[in-house]
Amino acid sequence: MAVWASSFTTSICLILVASRLSPASGDIERNALNALKNNLVDPNNVLQSWGPTNASHCRWFHVTCNSQNNVTRVDLGNANLTGQLVPQLAHLRSLEYLELFANNLSGQVPNELGNLTKLVSLDLYLNNLSGPIPKSLGNLQKLRFLRLNNNSLSGNIPLSLTTIPTLEVLDLSNNRLTGVIPVNGSFSLFNNTSFANNDLVFPPAAPPPPLPPSPQSTSRGLLYFHTDRRGGGGPLRSVFNFSVIFRTRFDDWLC
Repeated sequence: MAVWASSFTTSICLILVASRLSPASGDIERNALNALKNNLVDPNNVLQSWGPTNASHCRWFHVTCNSQNNVTRVDLGNANLTGQLVPQLAHLRSLEYLELFANNLSGQVPNELGNLTKLVSLDLYLNNLSGPIPKSLGNLQKLRFLRLNNNSLSGNIPLSLTTIPTLEVLDLSNNRLTGVIPVNGSFSLFNNTSFANNDLVFPPAAPPPPLPPSPQSTSRGLLYFHTDRRGGGGPLRSVFNFSVIFRTRFDDWLC
């Protein structure tokens, strides 16, 4: 009995220690937002409410949470922020809207953003972002708005983006992208304006569909019947797959 009680006490202690070592979901999200803040220059103090002294990150300005106190929106568009995005943003697992457009952000788009599988809108346009578009963004299968225009992004357009079935708005214009524009999958919905002002190659236009067969055509061959002025007739010869045509050599009838 004493041995069982000792084992039970040890198990309880281990659980308590593990719970203290493993941060709660709210702490993970708070740390992720603070990592972003610490990597940005904020001359207008729009992030003044973000800090360790505040009781809940859900009460910070420009942050929206759901009923479970998980972050669903980060709205920092046109906030005059300078700096780089951080991979810790991937810890915001319930994030649906990441709005960081019209700032002075530089560096690359983190591959880790492909882990934000609930994301509906990714707006990073009008910044100074460079490097490739991450292939991992193809994992965002709920994404409806993808606007990366007016940056300095380079390389090919990842084919993985064409697998996003929900994509409604796409703007990759005014970058330094190269290669051939994909036209399959969801990209078939978008015209050239989504890709303008890059070094991209537009695919050739699809050939027109073949003409349907003429209703007058039959299974009989085109027959050629030669007749001269002496009344002699030549043999019938199959030429094309159309109806019978009698042709007369008029020059033989001329005097």
